[in-house]
Amino acid sequence: MKLTLIIPIYNESAVIERCLANLRSLRGEVEILFADGGSRDDTLAKIGDAYRVIPCPKGRAKQMNTAAKEASGDILWFSHSDSVLPADAVEQILAAAEKGAVFGCFHIGFDYDGPFMQCNTFNSNLRAKWWHIAFGDQGIFMERELFLGQGGFPDLPIMEDFELSLSMKRQRIPLTVLPGQIITSGRRYRTNHPLLTMWRMFYLRCCYRAGMDINEIARRYRDIR
Repeated sequence: MKLTLIIPIYNESAVIERCLANLRSLRGEVEILFADGGSRDDTLAKIGDAYRVIPCPKGRAKQMNTAAKEASGDILWFSHSDSVLPADAVEQILAAAEKGAVFGCFHIGFDYDGPFMQCNTFNSNLRAKWWHIAFGDQGIFMERELFLGQGGFPDLPIMEDFELSLSMKRQRIPLTVLPGQIITSGRRYRTNHPLLTMWRMFYLRCCYRAGMDINEIARRYRDIR
């Protein structure tokens, strides 16, 4: 099997060098595509010709879906530019796929060790294991044909990963949670009290399930980032 890693980007100058260093540390063969939503800083110059960059309409779901159509992998893997991937992530995904996994993610950790963050980490991983809900910063992977057959990520300004997981649950397609851990940014927890931020994130998911306008949810989400 072949694996393609897709990373949506937009003006990532502050984090892209760390991202590139992390990608160089990955073991195993993987196609890497950056899905660019029209960066105007020096992000693309820093990437150079090291990896293929796919010009895309702006919007994370649109970017990932556009790049997915260009991917050659049997398995599509999506991550964020500010996430740090485990060195053996490629090996873990391919091993799981060989055993029949078609939809999965990694455990999550945060680069911020403030108050209540251990509780947040525990709850995030419990949500994936017990409720089969994966978010984008957990490195979602999916069999290519399954992903394209779903029409990719729903074209939403936010919650596209949440809705994809809900769709998989409705179809009774299990989420495989791999043992490796992706370290993601804890910036939103640094600027607000962690408990308050956790509550707000949970509240927005409840608003989405209750049918609140997705653009209003996106606006409220920006206010807590």
